[in-house]
Amino acid sequence: MHEIIPTIVPTTFEELAAHIERLSTFARTIHIDAADGVFAPNLTWLPREGEHLPHPEIAYEAHLMVSEPLSLGTQFAKAGAKRIIAHLEAFSGGEAIADAFSAWRAAGASEVGLALLLDTSLERIGPYVAQCDVVHLMTIATIGKQGNPFEPRSIQRVAEFHAQHPTTIISVDGGETIDVVDDLARAGATRFSIGSALSLSTEPAAVYKRLLDAAGAVQ
Repeated sequence: MHEIIPTIVPTTFEELAAHIERLSTFARTIHIDAADGVFAPNLTWLPREGEHLPHPEIAYEAHLMVSEPLSLGTQFAKAGAKRIIAHLEAFSGGEAIADAFSAWRAAGASEVGLALLLDTSLERIGPYVAQCDVVHLMTIATIGKQGNPFEPRSIQRVAEFHAQHPTTIISVDGGETIDVVDDLARAGATRFSIGSALSLSTEPAAVYKRLLDAAGAVQ
């Protein structure tokens, strides 16, 4: 099953709520980018104790581009995010990953996973794939904002990872358009985090449908 997942990069809770209100008319899962200004250069909204994500019927996916993923992932899970994904590069090792995954699940997450920057070797994530419900591969060279160009070399990278781990769910993130979604799907990706292709569109629901058709056309 292929999923098109709109990505938002909110700087305030009010901005987050406005994005979700607009996207909830056609999307059932929303990807929230979270950045701390350290691991990624930008600073986004981060949930505070007691805050809850609006529209509980939405399945929220939190992408943690932060230097301290354990505590923030726990906070996101408490706020209602069901998928928590953090960057492998932010962890000190396997014990820290296991501790974070355990904490996120205890706080309410139903899926946990690791993200990988485009220039990080696939070999680094190999020992931890079995612990992941999903592996999130970046398809842009620089993280932190929407609009960065898609990197064509990421298609082969997805195919390589899929060949090594054929049963692992692969999500991809960054610069995807209708023109490349089918290539990524053929390479093995099944989840597509889509930012500017939707946020800059005057007809995001129609674009969402075209993206879903492009991904779903791959058998």
